Amino acid sequence: MTDISIVLADSDSSVLVPAGTTVGDVLSSLLSNKQRKRTVAVEIDSVLHDFTTPLTENTTLSPVQVGSEKALEILHHSTAHVMALAVRDVFGQDIKIAIGPSIENGFYYDFFRNEAFSPEDFEKIEAKMEEIVRQALPFTRSELASDDAIKKFEAEEEKYKVELIRDLDTDTVSLYQVGEFTDLCRGPHLPNTSFIRAFKLLRVAGAYWRGDEKNDVLQRIYGTSFFDKKELRKYLNSLEEAKKRDHRKLGRELELFTVQEDIGAGLILWQPKGAQLRRLVEDYWKDEHYRHDYELLYTPHIARQDLWKTSGHLDFYSENMYSSMDIDDVAYQLKPMNCPFHIGVYNTRKRSYRELPIRWCELGTVYRYERAGALHGLLRVRGFTQDDAHIFCRPDQLEEEIFNILELNLLILKNFGFDDYDIYLSTRPEKYVGSDENWNLATESLKLALEKKGLEYMIDPGEGVFYGPKIDIKIKDQLGRSWQCSTIQVDFNLPERFQLGYTGADNSEHQPIMIHRALMGSLERFIGVLIEHYAGVFPLWFAPVQARILNITDDQAEYCEEIFKRFRKAGLRVEKDLRNEKLNFKIREAQVGKIPYMLIVGDKEKENGTVTVRLRNGKNLPPMTVSEFIDKVTEEVAQGRGD
Repeated sequence: MTDISIVLADSDSSVLVPAGTTVGDVLSSLLSNKQRKRTVAVEIDSVLHDFTTPLTENTTLSPVQVGSEKALEILHHSTAHVMALAVRDVFGQDIKIAIGPSIENGFYYDFFRNEAFSPEDFEKIEAKMEEIVRQALPFTRSELASDDAIKKFEAEEEKYKVELIRDLDTDTVSLYQVGEFTDLCRGPHLPNTSFIRAFKLLRVAGAYWRGDEKNDVLQRIYGTSFFDKKELRKYLNSLEEAKKRDHRKLGRELELFTVQEDIGAGLILWQPKGAQLRRLVEDYWKDEHYRHDYELLYTPHIARQDLWKTSGHLDFYSENMYSSMDIDDVAYQLKPMNCPFHIGVYNTRKRSYRELPIRWCELGTVYRYERAGALHGLLRVRGFTQDDAHIFCRPDQLEEEIFNILELNLLILKNFGFDDYDIYLSTRPEKYVGSDENWNLATESLKLALEKKGLEYMIDPGEGVFYGPKIDIKIKDQLGRSWQCSTIQVDFNLPERFQLGYTGADNSEHQPIMIHRALMGSLERFIGVLIEHYAGVFPLWFAPVQARILNITDDQAEYCEEIFKRFRKAGLRVEKDLRNEKLNFKIREAQVGKIPYMLIVGDKEKENGTVTVRLRNGKNLPPMTVSEFIDKVTEEVAQGRGD
């Protein structure tokens, strides 16, 4: 038998072994016991392989070790298979098993079962999983002819597996077995179940088979796993904190917004405090755009269907658009985008190169279809207001315009408390419109603007939209979760479709470059993220209510009414609580409502023309006059807004 040379990457270690030796056996020679215990797989030419892979030629192995993202993904996938084995062991063969991938922060498996899984069932499943882990069962890979695999799963009445294999249209498929459970799977997996040291089943949810509402409803069990119990505890604590910060829960408690079934799923009703919060965000957005030389537009909510044909939305985006409506025998549709309207304004007259760049912005409400199962509070809705803008510029202005957008983008994010983010530059996809020359110009302009701004970024190859490259900014909240909000997109498609032009210095017609950009993404989503980021404890400058006046007895009611009017006249967002209740009760309610300042008024304050100021964290400030408090709030608001 021929010997082959196996080299350990980033080391001087190598070994000669017979062809066909598995990765696991080779690593026994190349790694110390300590290293072996921390190695869960290897990479060969950037492809992951587990210990069961036979080596047939000279190869360099890169160990995948505990602590890496790749190792964690393999752990999640392997734990999913252990969960499926446990479910089958506990509930028998009547349960049918669909798919079970690893996902961000964990895994899931889909099951068909006539009865719903209960919390008591979770306890049984976890106990069985613990037993499986202790047995150190190996994950064994095999290959089978597709026809034979179909016969195998048909005999087991696993119709979901049969459907998947038929759709794969391949001669052979790979299977993985752990204990008595075998599943269709590409792998890789852990060496054995003992590597699974900490896991937890989290919840169960309904899921249509293959995401199609016409198919069976399955039960999807979600879970997570870690190599270390401390990491599991840390993650579970973060989930508890996330529950406390859930914007839907806080939205109800703080009376910010509501969604009502009789009005429609995914349609937001802003309550007075939520409307105030939204107004403050909008006003700040408008003020900063005026400072950065944008002009404001307002456009309709519907347009003739022909407009969406010209723009290409009916060809590329129809599944996200609502059905048309007939008005005067003409088909109209709700807008999913604002861009064609801004183009309409551009085309109202001839443009000169001297006018460019033109920067138009709009808080434009759009309507897009979302599946009922995808709707999620403010984060996924069917009607939302985009903080939209479009810039029309010459090619020589493109880099500077992108730089200016980044300046404004990061300023706004910073003032709302977001200074941790990941930036991605998405390049040309396989299918695209426009010339290579324009794509290269746009991509290089995006790169240069990022570098000029001194920003670190990652290339996302081939993930640009069909009409141009883009920059995406994913902000991170207090829990380290990423949220896609900001995007800057260069567009060669719409200027051509709508025949946009300008007269150049050479007196000839030229086509402008169009930039789409959203800094917050949508007001709904951004405010949802703000609620969770701050856990409802908003900074003073955009807190819906800045202060609440609390009297001790009815003797101070008239004075409280007087200072209430003074605060309101000064522009402060203030409430009054003059109920005949104990002061501690009223203080507690204000704290639950996360009001920044409580202004307590007793006989002494009434006599001295002052208020005693209490912070929402329980700290008391010295008494101050009404004018002093107004000055304090005004200064704090200006600092928070970055004025």
